[in-house]
Amino acid sequence: MGGEMRYEIHQNAYIKLILHALKHRTSAVNAVLLGRSTTAGVVEIVESVPLFHSQIGLLPPLEIALIMIEEYYGEKGLTIVGYFHANERYDDVELANVAKNTGDHISRYFPQAALLLLDNKKLEALPKGKHPSPVVQLYTKEASWKLVGSDGRNQLALKEPSANIVLLDYISSEKWKDIVDFDDHLDDISKDWLNSELFK
Repeated sequence: MGGEMRYEIHQNAYIKLILHALKHRTSAVNAVLLGRSTTAGVVEIVESVPLFHSQIGLLPPLEIALIMIEEYYGEKGLTIVGYFHANERYDDVELANVAKNTGDHISRYFPQAALLLLDNKKLEALPKGKHPSPVVQLYTKEASWKLVGSDGRNQLALKEPSANIVLLDYISSEKWKDIVDFDDHLDDISKDWLNSELFK
């Protein structure tokens, strides 16, 4: 189903994912992707919400987070269109079971769901050259979750071509310290899981 679709991720949604992974470099982290599908066969990833950095496989906090996210973004015309995962180990390029299971749940409601996995090698190479492509791998579900783009066709693109340049600027200014995820919010509800001040 997902093979013919193209995916486009907006700059702020993309940067938030990477900053979340950088803030918790020694932990697995996850996030949900919000957006919409267009009539042109494009899934537009407009927003992302960082979820957890500790015990990411626990169901009750995930269910609470998803309810709050769906309620807030549903009013803005956005739906959950995918999931982001960054593995705990730098060299781990396998899609974790928690990512597949969460992706399976999302794909029941949105069959074209995207699963994005952080590619640490691409992220590390970012300052060394011009990289117009995202530093994540795209998986879509057919019978099972499959890596897309290994045949050379890039089905995931950055909406703003300068997103990686902006990302590098945020990394050098240590903006990742400011990112708030649901774990942080559940520990202290005054912390804003929407990260509304992050790009100001």
